[in-house]
Parts: sequence; structure tokens; C-alpha cells
Amino acid sequence: MTDNSPEPRTDGRPSRVERGGLWGLFFGAAGLLLPPYGVVLSVFGVVQGFRARRTARENRTEAPGALLSVVVGVLGIVVSVALASVAVVYREELTRYRDCSARAHTVSSQKVCDEEWTSSTGLPITATSG
Repeated sequence: MTDNSPEPRTDGRPSRVERGGLWGLFFGAAGLLLPPYGVVLSVFGVVQGFRARRTARENRTEAPGALLSVVVGVLGIVVSVALASVAVVYREELTRYRDCSARAHTVSSQKVCDEEWTSSTGLPITATSG
């Protein structure tokens, strides 16, 4: 196992901190919050996290948030792919649910739509909101 901890510079200057990991964390978190575009943003987060770690290792500095940006980015990719697969697999049921919800003007009629979705797919209704 290698020691990746930053060492102080010998010329007396304080070590520089690589900020790319924080940008990667921002992109990864945005990917989790914006599911349709989550894959693209999460991939940016993963790439930025790896770049920050590599740059920090080469310069013997720290890269705060770099590893976390990779983890959050991968999580965003998984969530986005899962939501996209639900939309593809249950396309007809999703269309029926959207049409039913558009016609539902009361809480009780929306509950009927929710129950129909749950009985036809077996998924909780929160899987469609997003």
C-alpha cells in the first residue's frame, strides 16, 4: 500500500491543495439531483475525481473530496440508469399512469391511479416521481 499523504515542501512554501475533487463532488451531487441528465453530470464527477487524485498524487498535495466525488458520481450513474430502465421496461404502464394522473382532479381519483400503477408494476409510486 502506498502512502498518499501530502508531504510539506522543502522550499518552505505551504503545500497547494488540488480543488478538482470539490468540483467533481459538485457534478456528482448535481447528477443525483437531476435524474434525466444525471448520467452525464455523474460521469463528469467521476472523471474530475480521478483527475484530481492523479494531479494531487503527482504534485504531492491533497485533493479533498476527490474520492467522495468518484463514489457520489458512480452512485449517480447507477440511480440514473435504474430510473431509465424503469422508464423503458414499464413504458406502457407509465403512459397510462401519466394519462390517469392528468385526468385526476381529486385526491381520491389520484389514489385510484396510484393503486393501478402499484398493482400493474409492483413498484411503489415514488419510483415514478422525479
